[in-house]
This record gives sequence, C-alpha cells and structure tokens, in this order.
Amino acid sequence: MSEPSGASAALLQVSGLKKTFASPGGDIRVLDGVDMQVAEREFVAIVGQSGSGKSTLLHILGTLESADEGEVRLDGESMFGLSPADMAALRNRSIGFVYQAHHLIPELSALENVMMPLLVRGESRENAAERAVNLLGRMGLSDRTSHRPGKLSGGEAQRVAVARSLVGKPRLLLADEPTGNLDERTAEDVFLAMRQLCREEYASAIMVTHSRILADACDRQLLLHDGIIAS
Repeated sequence: MSEPSGASAALLQVSGLKKTFASPGGDIRVLDGVDMQVAEREFVAIVGQSGSGKSTLLHILGTLESADEGEVRLDGESMFGLSPADMAALRNRSIGFVYQAHHLIPELSALENVMMPLLVRGESRENAAERAVNLLGRMGLSDRTSHRPGKLSGGEAQRVAVARSLVGKPRLLLADEPTGNLDERTAEDVFLAMRQLCREEYASAIMVTHSRILADACDRQLLLHDGIIAS
C-alpha cells in the first residue's frame, strides 16, 4: 500500500521521518519513522484518524515544519539543512499548497491572487497575468477573473486557490483537506478539476482527506496509523 505503482520514477522520497511534540502529560510521538515514495505525476491520498499526524506530515514535506529525524528528498534534492532563503526559494519553485480554507487575499481579484506567486518570484506582470488567465480558464473561471474572493462561491474560491498553487509549475502539490469546507457535490467537482489540472501540469500531488469517495478516486492511498505508513 505504501509503494507507488507503475514504473514512474520517484519524485518524492521520505525515509525514517520522526516528529515529537512536547505536552504537559509527556512527549507525544506523532510520526514514528514514516517511509514513503510518490512517483512523478502520481496523485496520492493520505488517510487516517483525526490527530494521526497527517497535517504534520504534510507541513514537514512542505518545509513549513521541521522533523526530529529522517530525510526528505524532492527530485533527488534534500529538503532539510537549507538556509531559510534557499528553503523559501524551494517552496516557491517546486511546491504548491492548497488548504481547507482558500486563504485568498480579500483585497485582490481572483486574477491578482493567482498572479501573486509569480510576482514574488520576480516575473513580469504581463507574463504572470497571461499564465494566471490561462489557469483560471482551465478551472472554469474565465468569467470570474475580476471578482474578489468575497464575490465568489466557496467552490469558486477553492478553484482559484488551486490555480494559484499550480501557477508556478511546481513539481509537487500538497493539499490539506482542500474540499473539507464544501458540500459533497462541490467537493467532488473541485477535486476532479484539481486532479485534471495536476495531470495537465505534470505535477505530483499528496492530498490529506477524510473523504473515502475522494480517496478512492486517487491513484493510491496511504494510511497513517500509529506514526507510520501502514500497509
């Protein structure tokens, strides 16, 4: 269950990942030696009970949180031990994020929100706008580019967030309950649009979800249980 299917090369390699949190009642080992691989262009679901460490694992894979032990390699490059500047550059260049809440900037239009990662990277407004318009169109939002988040439905806002996460052509998309705030039909529509865009953009994806329906629609499922990926 923890090995990728097919002959595609491994994009992400995780070995011996451990993470402990201190608490008044004693240390809590959340991750206890996670080993996993994700192949190029693979869409993987991580499932498990609430509190099992799924979001912690995703944060570590995205370099937003540190691990106590272990190694993570993306495209053969170690993601640990980098300077803060290099780590930020790695995130901007190679990793996209989608969360349960869309985290769009309310003062900006949908188009401007999607452009933002490219502008941070230093690309011209013209190139950023062209790329953002393209992605929003492919997400079915051509008529919503000038709308601010407050004028979008929940599903539309999350589609904008997905477009923003992939605008920089990352190799890996990390999605933490990306449809958790949506009704079942809208959640399925957003998921299918996200998966299709990942395929078209040649991005691998790891999605944390409690939805059995969405997990079953992924290429593969990983069960996080007792701090490890259980098979």
